[in-house]
Amino acid sequence: MQSNVGLILEEKAADIGNFMVGRLLPFRQKRAVGPFVFIDHMGPACLKEHQNIDVPPHPHIGLSTLTYLFDGSIFHRDSLGYAIEIKPGEVNWMTAGKGVVHSERTPEYLRKDDKYLHGFQIWIGLPKHVEQAEPSFVHIGKADIPSWEDNGIYYKLIAGELGDRKSPVPVHSPLYFIEIKTKAAQKINIGPQLFGEVGMYVLDGTVKIEGNDYGSKQLLIAKNASLCAFETNGETTLYLFGGEPFEEERFMFWNFVNSDKTVIEKAKEDWKNQNIEAFPKVPGDDKEYVLLPGTKQKKNVITFTQEEDQRRGKFVILEDDVPAGEMTYVWAGTNKFIIDHTEAYEAFGGKGYAKQLVMKGIDYAREKGVKILPLCPYAKKVMEGDENLHDMIFR
Repeated sequence: MQSNVGLILEEKAADIGNFMVGRLLPFRQKRAVGPFVFIDHMGPACLKEHQNIDVPPHPHIGLSTLTYLFDGSIFHRDSLGYAIEIKPGEVNWMTAGKGVVHSERTPEYLRKDDKYLHGFQIWIGLPKHVEQAEPSFVHIGKADIPSWEDNGIYYKLIAGELGDRKSPVPVHSPLYFIEIKTKAAQKINIGPQLFGEVGMYVLDGTVKIEGNDYGSKQLLIAKNASLCAFETNGETTLYLFGGEPFEEERFMFWNFVNSDKTVIEKAKEDWKNQNIEAFPKVPGDDKEYVLLPGTKQKKNVITFTQEEDQRRGKFVILEDDVPAGEMTYVWAGTNKFIIDHTEAYEAFGGKGYAKQLVMKGIDYAREKGVKILPLCPYAKKVMEGDENLHDMIFR
């Protein structure tokens, strides 16, 4: 009998900013499964207190994004004005349509702690008549995702339809994204309820298909969704995704998906030129953005401003005339001043601006012929950590 496993793809490593993921789609051998055009498996990863997810504002067209977490948390902001934290078991569904911009970052309350992250980031193509629609965003709570048990098999319909069940995620074409869990070996024949193309990803455990065992980090593509049948080998978690493919080919460049290459070319120019009519700014996260691939990073111009009254003062560091951080100080007599606060603003983290502010304060103290009492923990760390600065510390 001919095998129904049409393709076996190995998960490959990819980099999204400062975080490594496992890419499941697209591959050269298979660009899409039904309407699914992109799947990243994030983690599982333990991030230290100095490691955070920071994906600055970036654009999308012609697709819907689906974020689903097993562990951890991500804070989503977009150009529609939505700002929401997604937690395990919840779904963020953002339809880009003609154009949307969003950012994904570690929530503020977790940024200085160890934390875990594990989940899926998925792109789903849009039908041709929706590709240029207005963008939208929906957050679905964990309790609203259909879940059920059938003879020791646990199902969760994250998106789409399965039989007479339907997820509240507002999809735009016939599809399904299903979680299946078993605690013991089970035979599962789900094929009669599926349609279109189907892919399987085993997260934990193994499955047996036609006498062959398959485990994690493998994406299996079936030749015929209606013949999808398998056995789980004990405690197993797997995901089935797929649906009806589109008649027209979908082209992809970076974060842009469309059936018309000229639409993608225009999106490239609009993002490169920061056309805010096509791609509006993200409220609360508008100080930086991801460059279009192939675009050279321009050199930032760094300047400082200083404000001072009789007793208090402040240095502000600016990147291209945009405030990027501040250091405040208080005069304590005529022979010293106290550095009481140093901060690089969140959008400019990791650029060394806080240290530059401390050094600016030290230069000012030298110019005035005075010492510094660094009550700010960061300033104290900088000054005590460099023996060349010890002479500037007021003892």
